[in-house]
Amino acid sequence: MKRLLGLGVLVAVGCAPGAARCGPVLDPALYSYQEQPGAQVPAQSVFRDSDGRAMRLGELSQGTPLILVLGYFHCSSLCGTVRASLFRALAPTGLKPGRDYALAVLSIDPTETSTQAREAKAADLSAFGSLDVERYWHYLTSSAEEIESVTHAVGFRDRFDQRTQQFIHPAGIIFVTPDGIVSNYLLGVGYTPAAVRSAVERAGAGSVAVAGSPLLLICFHFDPATGRYSLEILKVLRLAGILTIFTLATVLYLLYRRERI
Repeated sequence: MKRLLGLGVLVAVGCAPGAARCGPVLDPALYSYQEQPGAQVPAQSVFRDSDGRAMRLGELSQGTPLILVLGYFHCSSLCGTVRASLFRALAPTGLKPGRDYALAVLSIDPTETSTQAREAKAADLSAFGSLDVERYWHYLTSSAEEIESVTHAVGFRDRFDQRTQQFIHPAGIIFVTPDGIVSNYLLGVGYTPAAVRSAVERAGAGSVAVAGSPLLLICFHFDPATGRYSLEILKVLRLAGILTIFTLATVLYLLYRRERI
């Protein structure tokens, strides 16, 4: 399973210089993907597409793998970055929507409507798509109950923060088989064409991956200077580098001790 931009569970939460006190500390374990390969995605869950039409989730793939992206359309942090990273990675793969995959971008915010879905879809099509992909890219909204049925099935854990009116949630993509079974995940951002193509092909073949250790690139970080949360990728990368160095040092020490014995 691919792990992007880090190792283990990584979250950056800190204080701005001179701040009187820290903002609330987020527990990484509460917002990482709880990967559930092999789980059944609820095919009967009903959503509204960007044109306001009711659609069942099981109707979207039409015999192809489904790329499932969870987030929300008015997100000011990572949601747009996740989609942009996916579309840039898809472009050189040669994969064709409708033939090789279908895309479902599902809002986790039950207050969002088809209007916001239509605006987000239009923006993504303008930047990354074309008329021939429009019918296979589905931007969806629904009730809290229907959304929860999907997030629970795929292990997506989120919380709405009343203070900032934002959702705390992990970044990543789920790949679903044509039969509606969770095949594999790509977590974080910065997807490569090879990783996306491989994930789609595994899902298309009905392959189910083994869940790996979690990575959390959180879409939400408290900044006491502004009273808001923002992503601090550099801190995540620094921590990943420290963990890598520590791991290498441990391995070298163990090898040295074996030789001495």
